[in-house]
Amino acid sequence: ESAKLNLTYSRITAPISGRAGLRLVDPGNMVHAADPNGLLVLTQLEPIAVVFTIPADQLPPVMAHMRSGSRLPVEAWDRDLKTRLALGTLEAVDNQIDETTGTVRLKALFGNEDHALFSNQFVNARLLVDTLSQTVIIPTAALQRGAQGTFVWVVKPDSTADMRNVEVQLTEGESSAVRQGVSAGEPVVTDGVDNLQPGTKVATGPPGGAAGETGGPGRPGGGGRGGEGGPKSGGGGRGSGEGGAKGTEGGGRPAQ
Repeated sequence: ESAKLNLTYSRITAPISGRAGLRLVDPGNMVHAADPNGLLVLTQLEPIAVVFTIPADQLPPVMAHMRSGSRLPVEAWDRDLKTRLALGTLEAVDNQIDETTGTVRLKALFGNEDHALFSNQFVNARLLVDTLSQTVIIPTAALQRGAQGTFVWVVKPDSTADMRNVEVQLTEGESSAVRQGVSAGEPVVTDGVDNLQPGTKVATGPPGGAAGETGGPGRPGGGGRGGEGGPKSGGGGRGSGEGGAKGTEGGGRPAQ
């Protein structure tokens, strides 16, 4: 019986399945039961969690969906936001807001069957909260702010500028959804707005969007991206479109 007991001590069974890291000891090394580092580190990859943050003012609609039992989809994108790595769901929301950053932490869970996500990997998380239907999308560069509020310069059919007050629903990177003030297909001025006055002649040119273009069903969006430069200067207007999605975006790291 003693020999059988000693034999069981010679085999270590992990409590979870995962990927084994590089061994921390080599054959012949002296090890002790109290060694803090162990023999190796086993990291669970299926499933894997991603912790990310969103601005506190975007929390109410997220909490409303959580209370209703909805499982909000979360996408993990690479650092450059060019490749989607994985699709998961929102699992939990932290119980307090970080006063220094004005953000709250969220936790998403990903099946990660293809092991596209690794522990401590940086990803951009996109949380789809709601889809905006029949919404006009304009370039964010067209938005101007003044004493009268937020406005844009619209190019009328006679190629003159017209100032329109708008109500911004959502801004995602280079695109913004507006509730009123601009109709789908109307060109808006994105560059050279400093000297514009109502009735000023506007010369349109690239970059430009074809009038009447409508957006697709939209993609998850919202705050969280930073550090991107604005468009290069130069004359031109860009067409507005319909469609879009409402959501949040932020960086995160899969938890160990």
